Amino acid sequence: MIRRIPVSKTIATGQRRLYSSVKPSDKGTVQTVDYQSNMDIPPNSTMFSLIQPTNRFHIGNYLGTIKIWRDLANNPNVPASGSKLIFGLADLHALTSPKDPKQFKNARLEAVASIIASGIDPKQAILFSQSAIPEHCELYWLLCCLTGMGQLNRMTQWKAKSQVSGSTETSVFEPEVLKKAYAGVFMYPVLQAADILLYRSTHVPVGDDQTQHLELTRTICESFNKTYKNYNFPQPKTILAPTKKVLSLRDPTKKMSKSDPDQNSCIYITEDAKTIQKKIRKAVTDSIDGGYYFDPVNRPGVSNLLNVVSGLQNCHVDEIVKDINDVKKLQNHKELKDYVSEAIIEGLKSCKTTFAQLMEDKSYLEAVIKEGNDQAREIASKNMKQIKTAVGLN
Repeated sequence: MIRRIPVSKTIATGQRRLYSSVKPSDKGTVQTVDYQSNMDIPPNSTMFSLIQPTNRFHIGNYLGTIKIWRDLANNPNVPASGSKLIFGLADLHALTSPKDPKQFKNARLEAVASIIASGIDPKQAILFSQSAIPEHCELYWLLCCLTGMGQLNRMTQWKAKSQVSGSTETSVFEPEVLKKAYAGVFMYPVLQAADILLYRSTHVPVGDDQTQHLELTRTICESFNKTYKNYNFPQPKTILAPTKKVLSLRDPTKKMSKSDPDQNSCIYITEDAKTIQKKIRKAVTDSIDGGYYFDPVNRPGVSNLLNVVSGLQNCHVDEIVKDINDVKKLQNHKELKDYVSEAIIEGLKSCKTTFAQLMEDKSYLEAVIKEGNDQAREIASKNMKQIKTAVGLN
C-alpha cells in the first residue's frame, strides 16, 4: 500500500457546480443539471477519462478536465452508488508527436503530481498509465476493423493537429494532406474509443473539443454490439465541462497551449502570484473600457478572462458579469485584470506548494501509478478476455 500525501482542495466545497450530461439519444441536445446534489449517477457506473501527460498543466487543462475529475472524486454520491472513477495518463496518445525519452518520463511524473496537487486523492480514484495496460492496443485493433475511413475523415482534430484546413470538405486522401497527416493522428479517435470501452465506461467527462470523438465512440460501440451480439458495451454518456475552451491570453483566436512560443499566453496551475499577475497584465483585451459583458465574437479577449473566472468560481459567466459591473463596478482594463488575477491566484493557491512537495518524492508518484496500473490491469484483462471470446479469439 502507498502512503498518503495530503492533497489540495483548491476551490471551496459547497459551491454550485453546473455540468451538462449529454445522452446519445439527445442528438445534440445538452441537458444541464446541478451536478453536486442532483446529477443522476446510476449504481455501479464507471466514470473514465484520460489526459495527455505534457508536464505541468495549464489552467485550460485544469478547467476542461482535471477540475471535473476532482469534483467527481469529492462527490459523496459517487462511492455511495458503488461507482468507480478511473482516470489516467494518455501517454500513448501523447506519442503522436515524438518526445525526448528522458523528458517524457519526467513529464509523466509531473502530470501525476499535477493531478494530485489539483485535489484528486489516489485513494478515491484509480490513477493509471495507459501504456502499462496492453489491452488498450488489443481492443484498438479490433475496433479499427469496424471503423470506416470516412468516419475518421470527418473528424476535425486530425486536421488541426496536421495543420491542414479544418473544412469539412478537406480529405486525408488529398495529396497535400497526405504529406502532413500521420496515421497515429488520423487513427487517434479509435484508440480513444478503445480506452473508454475497455473499462465498460458509462460516463466520460470531457471538454467541448472532444465531443465529436465521443460521438464516434458511441458509433463504434454500436457497430461492435451489432456485429458481435454475444457481448455488449454500454453506451458511454458525455459529461461536458461547463467552462468553454480556454484561449491564449496573447491571441484569443487560438486555444491556450503549452507549445505556444509566447509563454505569456499560458498560465500554469503551479505558477506563483507574481507570475500570474504579470501574465494577466499582458493579456490581450480590447479598446472598450467599462461595461464588461461576455461576447466571444466581438470581445474575445475580455470574454476569455470572464470564462476563466467563471470556471474557477463554479458559477455562470452572467454572475461574473453582474459582479464586475454592479458590485465591484470596475471602470477599466487594469481593474478588470486585477480582479481576474486575484480570482486565479485564489483558485490555484495551494497547487504550487503541493506540486513542489510531490516532485520531491518521485518514489511516491511512482507508487501511486504502480498501484493504479495494477487495479486498471485487473479490470482490463477480465473485460478483454470476454471481448476476445465474443470475437472468436478465445
